[in-house]
Amino acid sequence: KMAAGSGWLSVCEKFRAARTLSAVESLKDPETEPYRSKYSARALLQEVKQLLSAAEEGGEARVLAVRRAVLEYELGVNHTDTEELSAGEEHLQRCTQLLEPHRLSPDCVSLYIQAQNNLGILWSERDEIETAQTYLESAEALYNQYMKEDGNPPLDPSEHFMAEEEKLTDQERSKRFEKAYTHTLYYLAQVYQHLDMIEKAAQYCHTTLKRQLEYCGYYPVEWARNAATLSQYYLSKECFMEARHCLAAASVIFSQVGQVPSAEDDETEQDQHDLPERKAEIARCWIKYCLNLLQSARKLLEDNIGELDPDRQLELKAQRKKEEDEKEKGRKKAVLFGTSDICDSVLAMEEKVSSVYPLDFQEAREIFLVGQNYVQEAKEFFQVDGYVTDHIEIVQDHSALFKVLAFFEEDYERRCKMHKRRIDMLEPIYADLNPQYYLLICRQLQCELADTYYEMMDLKVAIGNRLEKLDSHTVKKINSLAQFAIKYYELFLDSLRNPDKVFPEKLEEDVLRPAMVAKFHIARLYGKLITSDSKKQLENMQTSLEYYTFLVDYCEKYPDAVPAVETELELSKEMVTLLPASMERLRAKLSPCV
Repeated sequence: KMAAGSGWLSVCEKFRAARTLSAVESLKDPETEPYRSKYSARALLQEVKQLLSAAEEGGEARVLAVRRAVLEYELGVNHTDTEELSAGEEHLQRCTQLLEPHRLSPDCVSLYIQAQNNLGILWSERDEIETAQTYLESAEALYNQYMKEDGNPPLDPSEHFMAEEEKLTDQERSKRFEKAYTHTLYYLAQVYQHLDMIEKAAQYCHTTLKRQLEYCGYYPVEWARNAATLSQYYLSKECFMEARHCLAAASVIFSQVGQVPSAEDDETEQDQHDLPERKAEIARCWIKYCLNLLQSARKLLEDNIGELDPDRQLELKAQRKKEEDEKEKGRKKAVLFGTSDICDSVLAMEEKVSSVYPLDFQEAREIFLVGQNYVQEAKEFFQVDGYVTDHIEIVQDHSALFKVLAFFEEDYERRCKMHKRRIDMLEPIYADLNPQYYLLICRQLQCELADTYYEMMDLKVAIGNRLEKLDSHTVKKINSLAQFAIKYYELFLDSLRNPDKVFPEKLEEDVLRPAMVAKFHIARLYGKLITSDSKKQLENMQTSLEYYTFLVDYCEKYPDAVPAVETELELSKEMVTLLPASMERLRAKLSPCV
């Protein structure tokens, strides 16, 4: 038998050399010959294959078949690595054919699963996602069947070319087998993502992350990035506890970079270089977390005019008190990541910010402050120079944090100050933007600035209404805020005009609602301007009427626009009937009786 002699040892030696070339040496290949070591490894594998064929006569058929399958697998992966997909596929198919009858036995199962994983990757690289799905799901099923029927740590494929004394411990075998299965789940998560099976993708992503921690097989930067991405899925489902858990874990694991030897081989130089950016990306996910939690709470608490409903607030507080005890215990277990020492750090991180809906200003402010800290952190990396769009998005999120915090603030003056903070952060950015290159962002900022001034004007009017008599200072303030709001709404509407400055006959779907709301708000703003000059007041009423009329006429001409602006349309119709009469009365006052 070949296994006995020194011939077998030299075969094993060649096999090991091929694997080293492929895994280690290839990292040092020059850019001019990126596959140099892969090609050398391939030549060695082909030699081993020849030597095996020569030994066929005396060998045990089963053992030889499995060894040949290992070589076909290695050649398959080698060809895939060098982007020769068809050859790679042939080798991998041969591997699975050789193993098919024995796929459930401990010496074959791991190799079979890894071959199917690689066929899955190969087909997804060809954009044949359904075919990839078939291979990966069959690998998953095989793992589950093997664990149910046998469950002993199976051989690692490399052991088929090792001397007895080099064979792996059960612990090492188990670790490698579980890692292969983790890869299956990881690729399945991506496949489901591609097929828009979002729920399933998230579930598989979560399991993958959990397993990578359990078996210490992960790159901290990549792991953290995936966990942060998963948190965004949980946010979209309003699962704040899970979202917070993923983010806390992402932050903890990210902080291990460079300190923890347990992770996979050192991350590449490239990753080290990207660290500040990756850290800032996680900070941005935390901002979204805080913002979404506050906004969801607002949805629960607001009445039909967007103010905080105190009865609802009391009801929700009572309900929360009741649920608190049962729920915390129940859900924690389902999602926890990792080993106890990691858990402790993650828990400490989680305790820094709530995952339950804030129900009053105090609770909202705590979440707001966490969000605001992450805004500062994210802005340190994403600066205006070099990252214009990212930087502006972060500032817009900061503004949105102030906006939602203002909802929880009862005092109108303080609420006004919060909106003023938004103006102060958005105006300088808008002033520096070239609308030729950043039209979309300019429009967003015009609308947000206009809405903010509009909101402040409404608050000042409400404050004024509580006074015995409007003082000239408040009048000036109301008028100036209204003028600024009008200015930004008009800028937005002007951005819709064609090069000849003509306003579009029919508005595009994406700007329909913003444009109509702008017209409606301008109409209201002209109605709010305070003047003692009756002639001026008539002019303002006339302008106001024209804007209301625009809305009514447009919706008559294009009935499909109605659903987008139902409330505004109702009120506009009302004003179009009422305003002319008011104007008549004012005119009558102006012209003395004849």
